[in-house]
Amino acid sequence: MYAVVRSGSKQQKVAVGDVIEIDAMGAAGDTLTLPVVMVVDGDKVTATGLDKASVTVEVTGRTKGPKIIIQKYKNKTGYKKRQGHRQKYTQVKVTDISL
Repeated sequence: MYAVVRSGSKQQKVAVGDVIEIDAMGAAGDTLTLPVVMVVDGDKVTATGLDKASVTVEVTGRTKGPKIIIQKYKNKTGYKKRQGHRQKYTQVKVTDISL
């Protein structure tokens, strides 16, 4: 059995025991619930009536994404700008899928 959950603006396919990265939220050891978009159990696919369904996850730690470098340049003016960014993520372990 697996489920598709929504976290922020992204959707991810999860099963019990999976470790996934979501946008930064919660501290290590916290338990969070994520809303369910779809549940697949064998041949049965459920995509409607999932108001009470949820996926329980446990926060295991924090990570950072890859470094992204932003460079701006305008010709003949001497304008140069360089900026970096690293997205912060939270690693979570799926503990339960409830319908």
